[in-house]
Amino acid sequence: MHFHTELTPSTLPISIGLNDQIVTVGSCFAEVIGGQLADYKLAVTNNPFGTVFNPVSISKLLIMSLRDQLPDEQLYVERDGIWLHHDFHSSHWAHSLEELRNRLMVVLSETGTALRDANWLMLTLGSAIVYRHIETEQVVANCHKMPGQQFEKYLYQIDHLRAEFNTLLRMLRRANPRLQILLTVSPVRHTRDTLLLNSVSKATLRLLAHELTVWHDWIHYFPAFEIMQDDLRDYRFYEADMIHPNAQAQDYIAEKFAQSAFDADLRAFVGEWASIKKALAHRPLYG
Repeated sequence: MHFHTELTPSTLPISIGLNDQIVTVGSCFAEVIGGQLADYKLAVTNNPFGTVFNPVSISKLLIMSLRDQLPDEQLYVERDGIWLHHDFHSSHWAHSLEELRNRLMVVLSETGTALRDANWLMLTLGSAIVYRHIETEQVVANCHKMPGQQFEKYLYQIDHLRAEFNTLLRMLRRANPRLQILLTVSPVRHTRDTLLLNSVSKATLRLLAHELTVWHDWIHYFPAFEIMQDDLRDYRFYEADMIHPNAQAQDYIAEKFAQSAFDADLRAFVGEWASIKKALAHRPLYG
């Protein structure tokens, strides 16, 4: 008798190797995966824009990086003496507009270089719910706790998401023909949008990811969302907020990811490195 439905992802047709260069972009789950890859000593540009949930902003930032564009001047905002930008996470801040502008220009430039050199781009889509800045009529990545009346919140239509990503994919292919893309849908639940709308949002993202993998043989999908929802399927695998996967869940998903995506040499290295880390963390009882 089985009390657990295990999901074993298919092996990717192209594996990630120890010498591959990787860029991760998207929700906080992208940062978790990127951090684990970096811990395995891979060359990773990990979530350079900070946490970005919606695909529209992800696409916009990547295109800006490839085009060497400057951050949108209309979307800088000052709050309590701190400067922020609505296209970037609040981890990107400064005490002056000029300081922040220079910092964001560096981030975009370095990300553009990383994308041109990368073997893999890993995109984690968090939510199809977007916030439109009413004054500029632009979808933003972060409202930065500015007054709610400055924004309009709505579910982005699947047709428009397709159009956004088709533009992005054409640019990525021109800039780096060897690039492979790995899509995931974040298992983090956006309960603030209500569980009902969160379900619609996740379904929209999952449909988009499915269609892209059908249309392009250089785009792949890893089922982090399904592993969390259908394999682990228990609140003991969530943090106390009942929203974010806990460390045990993250490790489980990472093991599934390694089995699905890593080549034999990288899997062997990860095993050896785990033993070395364990030995280094060991403290003798006497000494």
